[in-house]
Amino acid sequence: QVQLVESGGGLVQAGGSLRLSCAASGLTFSRLDMGWFRQAPGKEREFVAAIKWFGGSPYYGDSVKGRFTISRDNAKNTVYLQMNSLKSEDTAIYYCAGGWTSYSTIRYVNSYNYWGQGTQVTVSS
Repeated sequence: QVQLVESGGGLVQAGGSLRLSCAASGLTFSRLDMGWFRQAPGKEREFVAAIKWFGGSPYYGDSVKGRFTISRDNAKNTVYLQMNSLKSEDTAIYYCAGGWTSYSTIRYVNSYNYWGQGTQVTVSS
């Protein structure tokens, strides 16, 4: 059974940092492209960051570029999202996702086959 389990969410003040983790099991993690998405109340799920199965240059949403960093450790079956300089508008449920994507589809929700349950990130101003 495929499982993606996020952790590391919580409450932080604006300007602070959090590190999210997503641990994968039941699949060949090292061959999956991995992404982070977020969804705020009343809004659609939004692309945050993604990284191909082999690493390489990551992809970022415009709103987080320069503040967030995605990385992966294939030996630990884990993908990370380091979030710095957090803003109140970063408040959302953050989901990790895994799938097989192309360079043109890596930013799209429908490109991913597997999803975690989400972790809440709340940034107070």
